[in-house]
Amino acid sequence: MARTIDDRLENLRVRRSGTDAESFRRVNEAAQIDLLMKSATQEAWQKRARSQPYTRYALGAMQAVGVDYTRIGIETAERIGKQLVSGLSVGVEFRLQGSVPLDVHIRGVSDVDLLALLADFHTYATNGVRSRAGLYRSPATVTSLDALRGLRAEAESVLKAAYPAATVDCTGGKCIELSGGSLARPVDVVPSHWLDTVEYQSSYLEHDRGVTILNKKVPETIDNLPFLHISRVHERDAYLLGGLKKAIRLTKNVKNDAENVASAMQLPSFDIAALMYHANQDALRSGSIYELAILRETQRFLDWCYRNPEAARQLRTPDGSRIILDSEAKAAGLLTISNEMDALAMEVAKEQVSALRTVNPLWSQIDEALRNSYVPPAA
Repeated sequence: MARTIDDRLENLRVRRSGTDAESFRRVNEAAQIDLLMKSATQEAWQKRARSQPYTRYALGAMQAVGVDYTRIGIETAERIGKQLVSGLSVGVEFRLQGSVPLDVHIRGVSDVDLLALLADFHTYATNGVRSRAGLYRSPATVTSLDALRGLRAEAESVLKAAYPAATVDCTGGKCIELSGGSLARPVDVVPSHWLDTVEYQSSYLEHDRGVTILNKKVPETIDNLPFLHISRVHERDAYLLGGLKKAIRLTKNVKNDAENVASAMQLPSFDIAALMYHANQDALRSGSIYELAILRETQRFLDWCYRNPEAARQLRTPDGSRIILDSEAKAAGLLTISNEMDALAMEVAKEQVSALRTVNPLWSQIDEALRNSYVPPAA
Protein backbone atom coordinates (compact mmCIF):
# COMPACT_ATOMS: atom_id res chain seq x y z
CA MET A 1 0.00 0.00 0.00
CA ALA A 2 2.39 2.66 -1.22
CA ARG A 3 -0.24 5.39 -1.17
CA THR A 4 -0.58 6.87 2.30
CA ILE A 5 -3.43 5.69 4.45
CA ASP A 6 -4.64 9.29 4.67
CA ASP A 7 -4.99 9.33 0.88
CA ARG A 8 -6.98 6.12 0.98
CA LEU A 9 -9.24 7.34 3.75
CA GLU A 10 -9.98 10.47 1.74
CA ASN A 11 -10.62 8.42 -1.40
CA LEU A 12 -13.04 6.27 0.56
CA ARG A 13 -14.82 9.30 1.98
CA VAL A 14 -15.35 11.09 -1.33
CA ARG A 15 -16.27 7.89 -3.14
CA ARG A 16 -18.98 7.08 -0.58
CA SER A 17 -20.26 10.66 -0.53
CA GLY A 18 -20.36 11.00 -4.32
CA THR A 19 -18.10 14.04 -4.25
CA ASP A 20 -15.22 12.53 -6.20
CA ALA A 21 -14.61 14.38 -9.46
CA GLU A 22 -15.80 11.58 -11.74
CA SER A 23 -19.12 11.13 -9.93
CA PHE A 24 -19.74 14.80 -9.23
CA ARG A 25 -19.70 15.85 -12.87
CA ARG A 26 -22.29 13.23 -13.80
CA VAL A 27 -25.18 14.61 -11.73
CA ASN A 28 -27.24 17.79 -11.97
CA GLU A 29 -26.61 20.97 -9.99
CA ALA A 30 -29.29 20.27 -7.39
CA ALA A 31 -27.81 16.84 -6.76
CA GLN A 32 -24.32 18.34 -6.47
CA ILE A 33 -25.51 20.74 -3.74
CA ASP A 34 -27.21 17.85 -1.93
CA LEU A 35 -24.06 15.73 -2.11
CA LEU A 36 -21.89 18.53 -0.74
CA MET A 37 -24.25 19.13 2.17
CA LYS A 38 -24.36 15.45 3.08
CA SER A 39 -20.59 15.09 2.80
CA ALA A 40 -20.15 17.62 5.62
CA THR A 41 -21.59 15.09 8.09
CA GLN A 42 -19.31 12.32 9.27
CA GLU A 43 -20.47 8.74 8.82
CA ALA A 44 -20.36 6.32 11.73
CA TRP A 45 -17.28 4.49 10.41
CA GLN A 46 -15.28 7.74 10.44
CA LYS A 47 -15.72 7.94 14.21
CA ARG A 48 -14.37 4.47 14.90
CA ALA A 49 -10.79 3.44 15.69
CA ARG A 50 -9.74 7.10 15.65
CA SER A 51 -6.10 6.35 16.47
CA GLN A 52 -5.98 3.38 14.07
CA PRO A 53 -6.31 4.68 10.50
CA TYR A 54 -5.77 1.33 8.75
CA THR A 55 -8.44 -0.26 10.92
CA ARG A 56 -10.79 2.64 10.27
CA TYR A 57 -10.27 2.28 6.52
CA ALA A 58 -10.94 -1.47 6.60
CA LEU A 59 -14.12 -1.03 8.61
CA GLY A 60 -15.34 1.83 6.43
CA ALA A 61 -14.65 -0.09 3.25
CA MET A 62 -17.01 -2.85 4.40
CA GLN A 63 -20.02 -0.65 5.04
CA ALA A 64 -23.03 -0.21 2.78
CA VAL A 65 -23.48 3.15 1.08
CA GLY A 66 -26.06 5.32 2.83
CA VAL A 67 -29.66 4.39 2.06
CA ASP A 68 -30.50 7.86 0.82
CA TYR A 69 -27.86 7.67 -1.91
CA THR A 70 -29.27 4.33 -3.03
CA ARG A 71 -32.87 5.53 -2.91
CA ILE A 72 -32.16 8.49 -5.19
CA GLY A 73 -30.46 6.23 -7.72
CA ILE A 74 -33.43 3.88 -7.83
CA GLU A 75 -35.89 6.77 -8.10
CA THR A 76 -33.94 8.22 -11.03
CA ALA A 77 -34.06 4.87 -12.82
CA GLU A 78 -37.82 4.64 -12.22
CA ARG A 79 -38.27 8.13 -13.66
CA ILE A 80 -36.45 7.13 -16.84
CA GLY A 81 -38.56 4.00 -17.02
CA LYS A 82 -41.76 6.10 -17.03
CA GLN A 83 -40.41 8.15 -19.93
CA LEU A 84 -39.81 4.99 -21.90
CA VAL A 85 -43.28 3.66 -21.16
CA SER A 86 -44.90 6.85 -22.46
CA GLY A 87 -42.59 7.24 -25.45
CA LEU A 88 -42.11 3.76 -26.88
CA SER A 89 -44.49 2.21 -29.38
CA VAL A 90 -44.05 -1.21 -27.72
CA GLY A 91 -44.82 -2.30 -24.18
CA VAL A 92 -41.93 -2.61 -21.74
CA GLU A 93 -41.46 -3.54 -18.11
CA PHE A 94 -38.50 -2.83 -15.88
CA ARG A 95 -36.17 -4.51 -13.41
CA LEU A 96 -32.90 -3.49 -11.79
CA GLN A 97 -29.74 -5.55 -12.05
CA GLY A 98 -26.17 -5.11 -10.84
CA SER A 99 -24.57 -3.87 -7.64
CA VAL A 100 -27.25 -1.37 -6.58
CA PRO A 101 -30.14 -3.82 -5.99
CA LEU A 102 -27.59 -6.21 -4.49
CA ASP A 103 -26.38 -3.41 -2.17
CA VAL A 104 -22.70 -4.00 -2.83
CA HIS A 105 -22.10 -0.70 -4.65
CA ILE A 106 -19.37 1.40 -3.09
CA ARG A 107 -20.13 4.86 -4.51
CA GLY A 108 -22.61 7.46 -3.38
CA VAL A 109 -23.17 8.12 -7.07
CA SER A 110 -23.42 4.69 -8.68
CA ASP A 111 -24.64 3.87 -12.17
CA VAL A 112 -27.99 2.11 -11.89
CA ASP A 113 -28.59 -0.71 -14.40
CA LEU A 114 -32.18 -0.54 -15.66
CA LEU A 115 -33.37 -3.49 -17.71
CA ALA A 116 -36.02 -2.39 -20.23
CA LEU A 117 -37.75 -5.69 -21.02
CA LEU A 118 -40.08 -6.15 -23.95
CA ALA A 119 -43.50 -6.98 -22.54
CA ASP A 120 -44.82 -8.99 -25.51
CA PHE A 121 -41.69 -10.80 -26.65
CA HIS A 122 -39.75 -13.55 -24.92
CA THR A 123 -37.89 -16.72 -25.75
CA TYR A 124 -37.93 -20.06 -23.96
CA ALA A 125 -35.99 -23.26 -23.51
CA THR A 126 -37.64 -25.83 -25.75
CA ASN A 127 -36.82 -28.67 -23.32
CA GLY A 128 -38.65 -27.05 -20.40
CA VAL A 129 -41.86 -28.57 -19.01
CA ARG A 130 -44.10 -25.75 -20.22
CA SER A 131 -42.64 -25.92 -23.69
CA ARG A 132 -43.03 -29.68 -23.88
CA ALA A 133 -46.63 -29.30 -22.73
CA GLY A 134 -47.33 -26.92 -25.61
CA LEU A 135 -48.13 -23.98 -23.32
CA TYR A 136 -46.22 -21.42 -25.38
CA ARG A 137 -47.78 -19.80 -28.40
CA SER A 138 -46.28 -20.17 -31.85
CA PRO A 139 -42.77 -18.77 -32.30
CA ALA A 140 -42.55 -15.04 -33.06
CA THR A 141 -42.11 -13.95 -36.66
CA VAL A 142 -39.09 -11.79 -35.73
CA THR A 143 -35.85 -12.97 -34.23
CA SER A 144 -34.59 -12.03 -30.79
CA LEU A 145 -31.82 -10.00 -32.43
CA ASP A 146 -34.23 -8.03 -34.60
CA ALA A 147 -36.63 -7.39 -31.73
CA LEU A 148 -33.86 -6.01 -29.51
CA ARG A 149 -32.31 -3.95 -32.28
CA GLY A 150 -35.68 -2.32 -32.87
CA LEU A 151 -36.15 -1.64 -29.14
CA ARG A 152 -32.64 -0.22 -28.83
CA ALA A 153 -33.06 2.16 -31.78
CA GLU A 154 -36.42 3.45 -30.56
CA ALA A 155 -35.25 3.77 -26.95
CA GLU A 156 -32.29 5.88 -28.08
CA SER A 157 -34.62 8.29 -29.90
CA VAL A 158 -37.07 8.51 -27.00
CA LEU A 159 -34.38 9.18 -24.40
CA LYS A 160 -32.61 11.82 -26.49
CA ALA A 161 -35.91 13.67 -26.93
CA ALA A 162 -36.93 13.30 -23.27
CA TYR A 163 -33.59 14.45 -21.82
CA PRO A 164 -32.16 17.10 -24.19
CA ALA A 165 -29.95 18.63 -21.48
CA ALA A 166 -28.52 15.28 -20.37
CA THR A 167 -25.69 13.29 -21.87
CA VAL A 168 -27.32 10.35 -23.66
CA ASP A 169 -24.42 8.16 -24.76
CA CYS A 170 -25.52 5.58 -27.32
CA THR A 171 -22.05 4.35 -28.29
CA GLY A 172 -21.99 1.43 -25.85
CA GLY A 173 -22.79 -2.01 -27.13
CA LYS A 174 -25.04 -3.20 -24.31
CA CYS A 175 -26.58 -0.09 -22.76
CA ILE A 176 -27.62 3.52 -23.27
CA GLU A 177 -25.81 5.66 -20.68
CA LEU A 178 -27.61 8.72 -19.30
CA SER A 179 -26.11 11.32 -16.98
CA GLY A 180 -26.30 15.01 -16.12
CA GLY A 181 -29.01 17.39 -17.24
CA SER A 182 -32.03 16.94 -14.99
CA LEU A 183 -30.87 13.55 -13.72
CA ALA A 184 -29.84 13.18 -10.10
CA ARG A 185 -27.94 9.96 -10.82
CA PRO A 186 -26.45 8.24 -13.89
CA VAL A 187 -28.52 5.38 -15.28
CA ASP A 188 -27.66 2.68 -17.82
CA VAL A 189 -30.68 1.50 -19.82
CA VAL A 190 -30.29 -2.08 -21.08
CA PRO A 191 -32.76 -3.13 -23.82
CA SER A 192 -33.69 -6.75 -23.19
CA HIS A 193 -36.34 -9.44 -23.13
CA TRP A 194 -37.23 -12.39 -20.89
CA LEU A 195 -35.84 -15.88 -21.37
CA ASP A 196 -37.90 -18.65 -19.79
CA THR A 197 -35.24 -21.14 -18.73
CA VAL A 198 -35.81 -24.82 -18.00
CA GLU A 199 -35.70 -24.03 -14.27
CA TYR A 200 -38.16 -21.15 -14.55
CA GLN A 201 -40.67 -23.28 -16.44
CA SER A 202 -40.75 -25.62 -13.43
CA SER A 203 -40.48 -23.17 -10.54
CA TYR A 204 -42.17 -20.06 -11.92
CA LEU A 205 -39.86 -18.08 -9.60
CA GLU A 206 -38.56 -14.90 -11.17
CA HIS A 207 -35.03 -15.43 -9.92
CA ASP A 208 -34.88 -18.51 -12.18
CA ARG A 209 -35.93 -16.49 -15.22
CA GLY A 210 -33.24 -15.43 -17.66
CA VAL A 211 -32.74 -12.20 -19.56
CA THR A 212 -31.48 -11.72 -23.09
CA ILE A 213 -29.67 -8.48 -23.89
CA LEU A 214 -28.26 -6.97 -27.06
CA ASN A 215 -24.68 -6.15 -27.93
CA LYS A 216 -25.28 -3.90 -30.91
CA LYS A 217 -21.59 -3.64 -31.77
CA VAL A 218 -21.38 -7.23 -33.06
CA PRO A 219 -24.43 -7.46 -33.25
CA GLU A 220 -25.39 -10.41 -31.07
CA THR A 221 -27.66 -11.41 -28.22
CA ILE A 222 -26.36 -12.52 -24.82
CA ASP A 223 -28.24 -14.60 -22.25
CA ASN A 224 -27.83 -13.77 -18.55
CA LEU A 225 -29.23 -14.87 -15.18
CA PRO A 226 -28.97 -11.59 -13.20
CA PHE A 227 -31.73 -12.36 -10.73
CA LEU A 228 -30.39 -15.79 -9.81
CA HIS A 229 -27.02 -14.16 -9.03
CA ILE A 230 -28.73 -11.52 -6.87
CA SER A 231 -30.93 -14.09 -5.12
CA ARG A 232 -28.08 -16.43 -4.24
CA VAL A 233 -25.79 -13.68 -2.95
CA HIS A 234 -28.67 -12.19 -0.91
CA GLU A 235 -29.48 -15.60 0.56
CA ARG A 236 -25.90 -16.44 1.52
CA ASP A 237 -25.28 -12.98 2.93
CA ALA A 238 -28.36 -13.29 5.14
CA TYR A 239 -27.06 -16.61 6.50
CA LEU A 240 -23.65 -15.01 7.08
CA LEU A 241 -25.24 -12.09 8.97
CA GLY A 242 -23.97 -9.55 6.44
CA GLY A 243 -20.43 -10.91 6.19
CA LEU A 244 -20.47 -11.73 2.48
CA LYS A 245 -21.51 -8.29 1.29
CA LYS A 246 -18.99 -6.68 3.64
CA ALA A 247 -16.25 -8.82 2.10
CA ILE A 248 -17.38 -7.85 -1.41
CA ARG A 249 -17.43 -4.12 -0.62
CA LEU A 250 -14.05 -4.34 1.12
CA THR A 251 -12.47 -5.99 -1.91
CA LYS A 252 -14.02 -3.52 -4.34
CA ASN A 253 -12.76 -0.55 -2.32
CA VAL A 254 -9.25 -1.99 -2.05
CA LYS A 255 -9.34 -2.56 -5.81
CA ASN A 256 -10.25 1.08 -6.42
CA ASP A 257 -7.51 2.32 -4.08
CA ALA A 258 -4.78 0.03 -5.38
CA GLU A 259 -1.46 1.61 -6.26
CA ASN A 260 -1.58 -0.14 -9.65
CA VAL A 261 -5.25 0.51 -10.23
CA ALA A 262 -5.07 -0.35 -13.95
CA SER A 263 -3.96 -3.88 -13.07
CA ALA A 264 -6.53 -4.24 -10.28
CA MET A 265 -9.34 -3.17 -12.62
CA GLN A 266 -8.75 -6.27 -14.74
CA LEU A 267 -10.83 -8.20 -12.20
CA PRO A 268 -14.42 -6.94 -12.72
CA SER A 269 -16.63 -6.12 -9.76
CA PHE A 270 -19.11 -8.83 -10.73
CA ASP A 271 -16.33 -11.41 -10.51
CA ILE A 272 -15.22 -10.10 -7.12
CA ALA A 273 -18.73 -10.77 -5.81
CA ALA A 274 -18.71 -14.19 -7.45
CA LEU A 275 -15.35 -15.10 -5.92
CA MET A 276 -16.20 -13.98 -2.39
CA TYR A 277 -19.35 -16.10 -2.59
CA HIS A 278 -16.98 -19.09 -2.24
CA ALA A 279 -15.05 -17.78 0.79
CA ASN A 280 -15.19 -19.64 4.10
CA GLN A 281 -18.68 -19.16 5.49
CA ASP A 282 -17.84 -19.75 9.16
CA ALA A 283 -15.11 -17.12 9.01
CA LEU A 284 -17.35 -14.53 7.37
CA ARG A 285 -20.20 -15.25 9.76
CA SER A 286 -17.97 -14.56 12.76
CA GLY A 287 -17.57 -11.06 11.37
CA SER A 288 -20.98 -10.17 12.79
CA ILE A 289 -19.12 -9.66 16.08
CA TYR A 290 -15.45 -9.51 15.14
CA GLU A 291 -15.60 -7.44 11.96
CA LEU A 292 -11.88 -7.68 11.30
CA ALA A 293 -12.32 -11.41 10.83
CA ILE A 294 -13.93 -10.46 7.50
CA LEU A 295 -10.70 -8.73 6.50
CA ARG A 296 -8.69 -11.79 7.53
CA GLU A 297 -10.88 -14.21 5.57
CA THR A 298 -10.94 -11.94 2.52
CA GLN A 299 -7.15 -11.73 2.57
CA ARG A 300 -6.80 -15.48 3.12
CA PHE A 301 -9.22 -16.45 0.38
CA LEU A 302 -7.78 -14.11 -2.26
CA ASP A 303 -4.32 -15.44 -1.43
CA TRP A 304 -5.62 -19.02 -1.72
CA CYS A 305 -7.14 -18.25 -5.13
CA TYR A 306 -3.83 -16.96 -6.44
CA ARG A 307 -1.70 -19.74 -4.94
CA ASN A 308 -4.05 -22.50 -6.10
CA PRO A 309 -4.82 -21.48 -9.68
CA GLU A 310 -6.09 -24.86 -10.85
CA ALA A 311 -8.59 -25.13 -8.01
CA ALA A 312 -9.55 -21.46 -8.28
CA ARG A 313 -10.27 -21.90 -11.98
CA GLN A 314 -12.94 -24.43 -11.06
CA LEU A 315 -14.98 -21.86 -9.15
CA ARG A 316 -18.16 -20.82 -10.93
CA THR A 317 -20.38 -17.76 -10.67
CA PRO A 318 -23.22 -18.05 -8.12
CA ASP A 319 -25.72 -18.61 -10.94
CA GLY A 320 -23.54 -21.50 -12.21
CA SER A 321 -23.32 -20.07 -15.72
CA ARG A 322 -19.54 -19.81 -16.16
CA ILE A 323 -16.05 -20.09 -14.65
CA ILE A 324 -15.13 -16.90 -12.75
CA LEU A 325 -11.39 -16.68 -13.44
CA ASP A 326 -11.66 -17.38 -17.15
CA SER A 327 -8.76 -15.20 -18.41
CA GLU A 328 -5.15 -14.35 -17.63
CA ALA A 329 -6.13 -10.70 -17.25
CA LYS A 330 -8.48 -11.56 -14.39
CA ALA A 331 -5.74 -13.62 -12.73
CA ALA A 332 -3.41 -10.62 -12.97
CA GLY A 333 -6.05 -8.38 -11.41
CA LEU A 334 -6.57 -10.91 -8.64
CA LEU A 335 -2.84 -10.91 -7.82
CA THR A 336 -2.75 -7.12 -7.57
CA ILE A 337 -5.77 -6.97 -5.29
CA SER A 338 -4.50 -9.89 -3.21
CA ASN A 339 -1.18 -8.15 -2.61
CA GLU A 340 -3.01 -4.97 -1.57
CA MET A 341 -5.18 -6.97 0.83
CA ASP A 342 -2.09 -8.63 2.31
CA ALA A 343 -0.60 -5.23 3.06
CA LEU A 344 -3.82 -3.91 4.58
CA ALA A 345 -4.30 -6.97 6.79
CA MET A 346 -0.74 -6.70 8.10
CA GLU A 347 -1.10 -3.00 8.96
CA VAL A 348 -4.44 -3.52 10.68
CA ALA A 349 -3.02 -6.41 12.73
CA LYS A 350 -0.14 -4.18 13.84
CA GLU A 351 -2.63 -1.59 15.02
CA GLN A 352 -4.60 -4.19 16.96
CA VAL A 353 -1.61 -5.83 18.67
CA SER A 354 1.10 -3.33 19.46
CA ALA A 355 3.71 -6.08 19.91
CA LEU A 356 3.47 -6.86 16.19
CA ARG A 357 4.76 -3.42 15.29
CA THR A 358 8.23 -4.21 16.56
CA VAL A 359 8.66 -7.54 14.79
CA ASN A 360 8.08 -9.00 11.37
CA PRO A 361 4.79 -10.76 12.17
CA LEU A 362 3.94 -14.25 11.02
CA TRP A 363 0.63 -14.82 9.30
CA SER A 364 -0.44 -16.98 12.25
CA GLN A 365 0.03 -13.92 14.49
CA ILE A 366 -1.87 -11.72 12.06
CA ASP A 367 -4.64 -14.29 11.89
CA GLU A 368 -4.96 -14.31 15.67
CA ALA A 369 -4.96 -10.51 15.85
CA LEU A 370 -7.69 -10.06 13.25
CA ARG A 371 -9.97 -12.94 14.23
CA ASN A 372 -10.21 -11.91 17.87
CA SER A 373 -10.00 -8.11 17.86
CA TYR A 374 -13.23 -6.32 18.72
CA VAL A 375 -13.59 -2.73 17.55
CA PRO A 376 -16.35 -0.84 19.39
CA PRO A 377 -19.02 0.97 17.37
CA ALA A 378 -18.95 4.74 17.11
CA ALA A 379 -19.78 6.47 20.37
